[in-house]
Amino acid sequence: MALSRISILTWILKCAGKLPLSVAQAVGSFIGLLGWWCRSESRRVTEINLGIAFPSLPAEERQRLARASMKQTGRTIMEIPLMWEWPVERCLGLIRDIEGEELLTRCRDDGKGLILLAPHLGNWELAGLYFSSRYKMAALYSPPHYPEFEDYMIQVRGRLGSELVRGDRRGLARLIALLREGGVAGILPDQSPRGKTNAYAPFFGMEVRTMTLVAKLLQKSGASVLVTYAERLPDARGFKIVIRECEPDMADTDPVTATTALNASVEHCVREIPEQYQWEYKRMRHRPPGEMNPYKPGRIC
Repeated sequence: MALSRISILTWILKCAGKLPLSVAQAVGSFIGLLGWWCRSESRRVTEINLGIAFPSLPAEERQRLARASMKQTGRTIMEIPLMWEWPVERCLGLIRDIEGEELLTRCRDDGKGLILLAPHLGNWELAGLYFSSRYKMAALYSPPHYPEFEDYMIQVRGRLGSELVRGDRRGLARLIALLREGGVAGILPDQSPRGKTNAYAPFFGMEVRTMTLVAKLLQKSGASVLVTYAERLPDARGFKIVIRECEPDMADTDPVTATTALNASVEHCVREIPEQYQWEYKRMRHRPPGEMNPYKPGRIC
């Protein structure tokens, strides 16, 4: 049964991967609006997150932002098959501009490894493709529930030679070794991590559980760190790769100081194009003990 589901899913992805960008984005916008009109769980979570992140924004403007976010997330969903199924050259041909490349050049010139933080902002699959086309790179990932789909995902994401490593002890050791060799590691920094070894730090004013992984990698490898995203341009014109400096102290040995810098670096980027952030994700669900879960009123963390 699981295999048949994966076969169907893979077939759908391959079919969707034949669409041009303009059609895929139009379909994605409709999917997002459908979730908005049906008052889906995604809409509810988006509205809660935006209420936390932008409490001073007038309600009408926050509603417009939430609706725009749903459309943008729908576009991201429909762009993923393109990034996985299109020839790499065609994907990279969607990049119209690169902002902040001098930061990348400066970090690479020092010969040290580089950690690229790629939050769920814009099209992170395209950002991964772009950097793996230029550097020896490994990316941390969480395996899906079905091993058959994991094989497909590794194949399409690694077709430029990018190495995908799991977030276990062996995977982390591989990242440290790669960084010490001067390689590049890609990490999605804005997931809500599991486990008790992480720290609580503010994200848009709310204390949330945040990964300490980045700080540990920086401490053990001596690597540099930047944050990046692929901004979606209007009217299906393509994308702009944006590279930004991170807040200082991300390698601090104090986990709260380090994770506060991590969240602030992500937050600065999100504020640049808030409608393209994945607000449908329950980023605030893990809070310090005794605090309220914002998605389940009355339930205490």
